[in-house]
Amino acid sequence: MTPMTQTRTRYSGPIKAAAVHPHSLVDQGFATDEALAAVLDRYPAELFDINLYDYDEAGQVSLRTGARGRLNGADLLAAIQQGRLWVNLREVETGWPALWAAAMAEFGRVQDGYPGLTAVKNAGQLILSSPKARVPYHFDAAGVVLFHLRGRKRVFVYPGDEAHLAEVDMEQVVSRQTTEELPYTHAFEADAQVMDLEPGQALTWPIYAPHRVENRDRFCVSLSMDFQTWPSRFRNGALYTNAVLRSRIGWRALTDGMATPELAARWAASLALKRAGALKSRIARFERDFEPGVGVADGAGALRAQGSPSATASPPPPYPAAPSVVSLPNAARQGGRRLQRGHDLDLK
Repeated sequence: MTPMTQTRTRYSGPIKAAAVHPHSLVDQGFATDEALAAVLDRYPAELFDINLYDYDEAGQVSLRTGARGRLNGADLLAAIQQGRLWVNLREVETGWPALWAAAMAEFGRVQDGYPGLTAVKNAGQLILSSPKARVPYHFDAAGVVLFHLRGRKRVFVYPGDEAHLAEVDMEQVVSRQTTEELPYTHAFEADAQVMDLEPGQALTWPIYAPHRVENRDRFCVSLSMDFQTWPSRFRNGALYTNAVLRSRIGWRALTDGMATPELAARWAASLALKRAGALKSRIARFERDFEPGVGVADGAGALRAQGSPSATASPPPPYPAAPSVVSLPNAARQGGRRLQRGHDLDLK
């Protein structure tokens, strides 16, 4: 097993630890109430993910999901600002092309600061979150640059070692057997790198590094940009192949001991395995049980009557809906919906 040493990750890559970079997206006017209300009015309803998280004393999380609802852009923005919601607008590259073009220019400057970092695919989501919103401990199967535009946000980044990020859990996420949430204990906090983000700052961290996020009592706006490199695609493919082998023959090899040729070979194998349907996705969707409301508890109002177009923000799933309130990550391992945060798991 590759030691972490001072890099806080056992995986090779140009980004060795969390670091802050400047950006100019705030100065370009993308985070004003006017701009946000206008984009909420026109953003496709099927690209909304509206989540409400609850935590117990041990830090374990449960989730409710909401529909886009009937509010206009200005009122939806007010509901987010007053409530306890975490709203993701996926596919910013198509939903808000002007923001995406500006963000890609900023990404180019961040990328230039890491020799050897070459993204081959980028995807993004705009995150609008209430003052007291938090996102649970999880990892992304991609590189991430978090461009912060408004409010104050605290990000906790943890070491990417086996204790904090077991490869068996990574395999399950990449193969869509579970959500991105990871087993968590308060003891991990002793190992966290804590970064406070202000508007105009962007945060990078080592690929795959587990992390969680807390808003600091202010409405927050961020653009989360995922990127894949050829090394990350190779490793994701190897993780998928290992997940198949583990399910069939109990395979236990870890990718952190594999050189590039073996990772590439397993990535190629993963393409064939996916085409053959070697592992069926166990990711179901949660039933949506609220829609945003102004002046209601947590910003979560009553859902329109069942069968109304507003009751679901996307076409009905081809499988039974999961319960509307689900504990993570254990429920995820029983087939819960993957939380849509825009993260690119495309292995091709």
